[in-house]
Amino acid sequence: MSEKNREGKRTARERLQEQRAQDQRRQKRKRTAIVAGSVVGVLVIGAVIGVLVANSGGDSEEAAAVSPAGATGENKLVIPTGASDAPSTLTVYEDFRCPACGAFEQGYRDTVHALEDKGQLKVDYHLVRIIDGNLGGTGSLNAANAAACAQDQNKFRAYHDVLYRNQPPEQDDKFASKPYLLQLAGQVPGLVTPAFTTCVNKGTYDDWVNKNNSAFSSSGFNSTPTVLLNGKNIYGAEAAPLTPQKLEQMVAEANKGKKPGTVTPSATPPSAPASGSAAASGTASAPASSAPASPPASKPATPSATG
Repeated sequence: MSEKNREGKRTARERLQEQRAQDQRRQKRKRTAIVAGSVVGVLVIGAVIGVLVANSGGDSEEAAAVSPAGATGENKLVIPTGASDAPSTLTVYEDFRCPACGAFEQGYRDTVHALEDKGQLKVDYHLVRIIDGNLGGTGSLNAANAAACAQDQNKFRAYHDVLYRNQPPEQDDKFASKPYLLQLAGQVPGLVTPAFTTCVNKGTYDDWVNKNNSAFSSSGFNSTPTVLLNGKNIYGAEAAPLTPQKLEQMVAEANKGKKPGTVTPSATPPSAPASGSAAASGTASAPASSAPASPPASKPATPSATG
C-alpha cells in the first residue's frame, strides 16, 4: 500500500472519531438539559404547592372544622345560651361523660336557667371530651357533636339538659351510640328532623369538638367542669364551696345598677324533662338553692377515670 493511501485512511478514521466525539458531546448536553428542566419543573411545582398551603393557613384540621349555627368566641368554639346582652357571663367547660359535670348540672341547672330567663346571665358552653381520652371510647365526642347539631335547630339548651338527665355511669360509654342519642332527642319536641339526624350520624361537628378539646388542654384549666363568672373561677373550691344561692347572690352583686339583657324566646327555649323525671311524673323536686356543690374532677397528667 502506498504512503498516500495509508495517510488517506488515517485521515478518514480521525474524521470518524471526531464525528463520534461530537455526537457524544451533543447527547451529553441534551441529557443535561433534560435533567435540568426536570429539576426546575419539580421546584416550580413545589413552590406552587407551598403557596397554596400558605394561603390555606397551613392547617388542614383548622380549615376542615365547621362551627354550629350561632357559635361565638375565639375560633367560634362557644355555644351561647341566654340573652346576648346580659350583664354577666357564666363560662362553662363540660364533658357529657363527666360525672362531676353531671353533678353541677343537676345542682345548678334550675338556678342558671332562671337567671338566663330574667336577662341577668348568659352562659358560654365549651364542649370537651376529656373522658374519651382517659377511658377510651367516643361518648363524649358523639354527645357533644349531637348537642352542636341541636344548636343548629335552636334547641341546644333543651337537648343539653336531656343528655345530663340521662347521663350514664362514667365507665359506660353509652353516649357513643348514635341511635341512643337520637332516641334521647325524641324528648325535645321538634328536634328530630332529617337534618338533625344526618348531622348526628355523620359527625358533622366532630372536628369542632376536637378543636374545643385542644383549646381546653392549652387553656391552663385542669378540671371539668370549670365554671367562671365574668372570668373568675368560682366552682370547686373546698374552702368556700359554691351553692346555687351563692351563685344568685354573686350575679346580683355583679349586675347591681346594670340593665338586664333582652330576653327573646329563641334565647330561652324550654328544657324538656327526661322520661321518669320529677317534672314528668308530677312529683315535687328539691329547691335548686338547697343543692350542694360537687367538686369538679381533676384532669390528670396521666390517663385516669376522672373528668
